[in-house]
Amino acid sequence: MKKALFVLTSVMALSAVTAFAAPKPWVVGFSQIGSESEWRTADTISVQNAFNDDPSFTLIYSDAQQKQENQIKALRTFIARKVNCIVFTALVETGYGPVLQEAAKAKIPVIMIDRDVQASDRALRLTIMGSDFVKEGEKAGTWLADYLKKQGLDDGKKAINIVELQGTTGSAPAIDRKTGFANILKQHANWQLTRSQTGNFTTSEGKAVMEAFLKADKGIQVLYAHNDGMALGAIQAIKEAGLKPGKDIIVVGVDAVKGAFEAIVAGEMNATIECSPLLGPQAVQAVTDLRDGKKLPARIWTIEGIFDATNAAAALPSRQY
Repeated sequence: MKKALFVLTSVMALSAVTAFAAPKPWVVGFSQIGSESEWRTADTISVQNAFNDDPSFTLIYSDAQQKQENQIKALRTFIARKVNCIVFTALVETGYGPVLQEAAKAKIPVIMIDRDVQASDRALRLTIMGSDFVKEGEKAGTWLADYLKKQGLDDGKKAINIVELQGTTGSAPAIDRKTGFANILKQHANWQLTRSQTGNFTTSEGKAVMEAFLKADKGIQVLYAHNDGMALGAIQAIKEAGLKPGKDIIVVGVDAVKGAFEAIVAGEMNATIECSPLLGPQAVQAVTDLRDGKKLPARIWTIEGIFDATNAAAALPSRQY
């Protein structure tokens, strides 16, 4: 009886050890497109911190510095090092097919963060996590429609002159945020998108392009920027032109970075559509589930809001980026 009890106890102890055994160590390759904005920097830090906080993961990080060739080289380096998983953000949608095929041949799963690859290459990656960029554009348009109506600025007949600062040409957020806004634009026959040009998601280019817009058109009423960085640059240009941003020209951006909240509180920006960069915990969870043999969903969404003069001041103190 004592022998049987000893065997049973030993089996239970072994089971307990097995149940709480450390997870298999994994090496993860993370390729980021660069650091063109506060948003991108916050995204990078979130992913790095989340993986580095978990001792079962070793993260190899590569900064592409806004060059696709650097990123593709990094992905090939990850493949050569036989990492367990690749996590990356696509600079633009096209051009990744061959390297993704190489990863698939090496049986290395690929998870996208924030920006996706073109539709024809999506079968070569497992999932993408992040925001719905089309919805962000639609939210911007819907917010603008409500605001114009509440302010008595849109009677449905008088032309509303809108200019647009696009993100990096060929990138998923630039394509989709333009598409989403256009979906709302076509519902308003009197809205006119008079100018649309890329500012490459940077504050400096946003300022330069807005300066050109203002010189060419004295009747701009609304600026829709694909990110807050460009919107903040444009605000500088509007002020230097002797106009009041947020009043003479309505300014709507995307991302909800701290600088945008400060501009809204100062009355120089009207709204920002949230696109959270804090994707690190979601990335770690996805890779952990993958390691545990779980099937990942085709898309992992983030939950986000809209901020304007009604709620920006209250939310500003808690912004992390």
